[in-house]
Amino acid sequence: MRQLDLFREIIVDNFAGGGGASTGIEMATGLSVDIAINHDPAAIAMHRANHPDTEHYCESVWDVDPIKAVKGRKVGLAWFSPDCKHFSKAKGGKPVDKNIRGLAWVAVRWAAKVRPRVIMLENVEEFQDWGPVGKDGKPIESKKGITFNRFIKSFEKLGYVVDWRELKACDYGAPTIRKRFFLIARCDGRPIAWPEPTHGEPESLPVKMGKLKPWRISAEIIDWSLPCPSIFERKKPLVEKTMRRIALGLKKFVIDNPKPFIAPVEYSGNDNSKLVSAFLTSYYTETSSREVRGLSLNEPLHTITAGGNRFGLVTSHLIKFRGNNIGHRMDEPLHTITAGGNHLGEVRAFLMAYYGSSIGQDLKEPLHTITTRDRFGLVTVHGQEYQITDIGMRMLKPWELYPGQGFPDNYIIDRDDKGNPYPVKEQVARCGNSVSPMLPDALVRANLPEFCSNESRYKRAVAN
Repeated sequence: MRQLDLFREIIVDNFAGGGGASTGIEMATGLSVDIAINHDPAAIAMHRANHPDTEHYCESVWDVDPIKAVKGRKVGLAWFSPDCKHFSKAKGGKPVDKNIRGLAWVAVRWAAKVRPRVIMLENVEEFQDWGPVGKDGKPIESKKGITFNRFIKSFEKLGYVVDWRELKACDYGAPTIRKRFFLIARCDGRPIAWPEPTHGEPESLPVKMGKLKPWRISAEIIDWSLPCPSIFERKKPLVEKTMRRIALGLKKFVIDNPKPFIAPVEYSGNDNSKLVSAFLTSYYTETSSREVRGLSLNEPLHTITAGGNRFGLVTSHLIKFRGNNIGHRMDEPLHTITAGGNHLGEVRAFLMAYYGSSIGQDLKEPLHTITTRDRFGLVTVHGQEYQITDIGMRMLKPWELYPGQGFPDNYIIDRDDKGNPYPVKEQVARCGNSVSPMLPDALVRANLPEFCSNESRYKRAVAN
């Protein structure tokens, strides 16, 4: 256990969750945060397993007295990630809870009581629209941003300089496009610094000139060793909307794509060879079934939400046959990183070489939104034509989602500090609620270099 040091500045992580911000801070400083606060016992259990030297408060942020918590120590950094669901556009037109939206005011409370030298706050982009809520429970459009402006002025009245920006995790080495609002307030007279991106769009000039690394891609988090069962052999058939999205995704990312993503799969055989073309599909049931909610594996992962696993891995197996061998089912052709118990799934489309109208499986029933003809699902790879004969799908696993969010490989997600199993549902929820560690790491290095160290038990997972 870390000794109490009254002379060293401490770091406090409010709304600590499963530890995304704390992990990023530790990546930068080499030390666990001193205090972590969260009302959720499940979140604290994960945080304690990974940050055993931290003093944990499993209670509401309003119930923790900053003065009593710091015990006379000065606070160098106070991090805040207040609940974002009642700011997010993902909430749609549903009523919001003004009390939950008001949780952000706890940052001003800490500023007034213990005056942290640097304050950092993370939330969704819509946080800037924070304003009064009407009797119907919905934000008043004409008063959008009023409360946010008061929030900023509260810091300024306390002697803080404040600035804010929107940052994307993929620009700092995480394989996700997750974009978030970040606010920095400091009262030590030093300028606020925003970290320069380390990664960029692969076709951009800075990347081509070698000034930035290309974005890390979704394919990095996929475990291509896991089986991917056929969608046509499920005990409970997929709903029609999901089938349509799979079909549209196949059309966009495989059939109509001149350069489909190809992943190598180990295979032994004298006359046969196999390729795998893959993409990710989303499972947001509230969207139109005709909308392609997917992405190529050449891109960073889309935002992971706390509402469950919403990504499905769709992989197209391109199988080339010679002679009389017209193909066989491959139940485990993809070794993928899966997130079981959520809505992220891997779908594999099995394709075989196309030599005529008599070869191939009729997909008219399950994929009726795509016109079925003799040359249905035709894909050309390196001059060879292939045709879809089967489609497989599996859900991604939590240990795929966490690397996708930017967590280090050695982060503990399946058990608490006492070794008790941590439910898969809770694992996914903590990931969706988490801050991508890459961003706190970059922000702390830019603003608190005196805290930083190159020695940390968490290795930054940044690709070359």
